[in-house]
Amino acid sequence: MSKTPTPTLATATDEPIKISFQKLGEKAEGVVVALAGPDLSFGAHAAEWIAPIQATLAKAAAADRFKAKAGGSLDLLAPALPGVDRLIVVGVGDGKEPVDWVKLGGQIRGAIPISAEEATVLLDVADGSLGADQAADIALGIRLRSYVFETYKTKKKDDATPAQLSKVTLALTDEGAAKKAWKLKVGLAEGVEEARTLVNEPPNILTPKEFARRAAELEKLGVEIEILGEKELKKAGFGALLAVGQGSEQESQVVVMRWNGAKSKDEQPVAFIGKGVVFDTGGISIKPGAGMEDMKGDMAGAACVVGLMHALASRKAKANVIGAIGCVENMPDGKSYRPGDILTGLSGQTIEVINTDAEGRLVLADVLWYVQDKYKPKFMIDLATLTGAILVALGTTHAGLFSNDDELSENIAKAGKATGETVWRMPLGAEYDKLIDSKFADMKQTGGRHGGSITAAQFLKRHVNGTPWAHLDIAGTGMSSPANEINKSWGSGWGVRLLDRLVRDAYEG
Repeated sequence: MSKTPTPTLATATDEPIKISFQKLGEKAEGVVVALAGPDLSFGAHAAEWIAPIQATLAKAAAADRFKAKAGGSLDLLAPALPGVDRLIVVGVGDGKEPVDWVKLGGQIRGAIPISAEEATVLLDVADGSLGADQAADIALGIRLRSYVFETYKTKKKDDATPAQLSKVTLALTDEGAAKKAWKLKVGLAEGVEEARTLVNEPPNILTPKEFARRAAELEKLGVEIEILGEKELKKAGFGALLAVGQGSEQESQVVVMRWNGAKSKDEQPVAFIGKGVVFDTGGISIKPGAGMEDMKGDMAGAACVVGLMHALASRKAKANVIGAIGCVENMPDGKSYRPGDILTGLSGQTIEVINTDAEGRLVLADVLWYVQDKYKPKFMIDLATLTGAILVALGTTHAGLFSNDDELSENIAKAGKATGETVWRMPLGAEYDKLIDSKFADMKQTGGRHGGSITAAQFLKRHVNGTPWAHLDIAGTGMSSPANEINKSWGSGWGVRLLDRLVRDAYEG
């Protein structure tokens, strides 16, 4: 019999990389990073510091065809600069396109060799020293790029992990303001990391109860927590959600997290709801075996909501926010729900089950209804790795956005563009809604193969009761998405930065 690892709250990076700040002109030794524009143009301080090796640097750049394109790097070993072991020049581009400073931070981290324990980055460009917000964004990119998940590795190869770098110092004119700006971003970094870790955890560790326990850790940040177990869920009438989990030995849970940051506790909250299927076999409509191990990530929507609540509470967001997650395990068993079953959800509507692998919408339906009925929010946004069809439509670049509210959709799209966590609005309509009408119940759970992401959203729309609502299908972005400049992890933590920005820009008082 195999031994199950003991559940742990240790972060994937046992000690997150330390970010510090110093004034330009203070000592820079060891590994130093400088930022360059076209034709190896530097800020005044950096140019003066590099002057003794300018000719050597120009020759190396020519040999390497280095043009200082955004994110490109040039590595100079043992330059003739006092105390400097390595000079890395990172390009910031030609100024024609706005710089994504978070992305640049990730690129800087990627250019630093894994053998380095510490590094100093000169935040000095041709236009002058970078500002506090730009420095904080670079720090965020460095921190996110540094995340690795090695909690369960007992043997680690020295040449296999980029986690040796323990400290990065950012040098700029106003280091005091940068420290304050970074302090407001640390919680956002932690929220993304928490979401990533939850998605990366194995399903024998992250059971519904364990997920609920980890969410409850947010109490330390002042978040109010309510956990509903199966006894409470049965009493309340969560018939759709409970049906999904009834084939599992693991007890289903609903966790409600509440942050009261507005001036008035009575101010109408905004709400975020996450699908938390900790493992999805497909149930009786069982999935093929190939790739089923990835279904541990079918709770990425709920992971995002937990990470978001962490970020908002950490920076003491001036908004009242509800975060709610439905945590279940979908397993085949003699007690499992079946195709052909008719369920009664919390809304009182009846649902004909067509496919037990279309389980996430059942979980969300009950939680959406619960939140709109109890908390009367300004809007609700749900996140779910809901359909493979969205991958066919949009790939792994955009999440699918479905909504009954144009203003909410526009605000989400703006936040997505600002953070790089982009969305693409998909249609809803009466003709699609007809596809989930049932001969035997108020609705069918699925509408067939064609337009599968749309009919799933139409199903959810029947459970929001007119509340302004948006559904984000993150099946292509929440897990197993391609590595990028700020993430090398299987779990992406997608959505935390997007929704934090949405709240900050559009809904804080």
